[in-house]
Amino acid sequence: MGRVHTHRHGKSHSIRPSTLRAPSWITQSPKEIEDLVTKYSKDGLSPSQIGNRLRDQHSIPLVKPITKKSVGQILEENKLRAEMPEDLENIVKKAVGLQKHLKANKGDNRNVRSLELIEAKVHRLSVYYKKIGRIPATWKYKSVVAQLE
Repeated sequence: MGRVHTHRHGKSHSIRPSTLRAPSWITQSPKEIEDLVTKYSKDGLSPSQIGNRLRDQHSIPLVKPITKKSVGQILEENKLRAEMPEDLENIVKKAVGLQKHLKANKGDNRNVRSLELIEAKVHRLSVYYKKIGRIPATWKYKSVVAQLE
């Protein structure tokens, strides 16, 4: 699948397991895996980092076939879910970093366009998350593009 704002295809990624059955080599019970997820969340890891840690250190390819719940559902049951979704938070951080860069480098016109594209992604994601009720309907991304021009 191609990316939204680039000409690259973006095929570099890890591949999900082909079967959605619990692997035979897993020795942990579903309760132990849920405890690991909550422990890693309390340590400050995001849901994707928790999944990577379970995959790399505990040989658990997917949590859902074993526990019958996703990492997000486990975090929500234990009241550990972040108030802002991880993907929206990452894009907002990227936009803030680019805004800092543009304040220091006023002649960098190419990245003004990049900032506009990133802010369009923020807007699209925020509309979606408002529609499903994941973020408050009053949430608004504060743009500083007007200050740059």
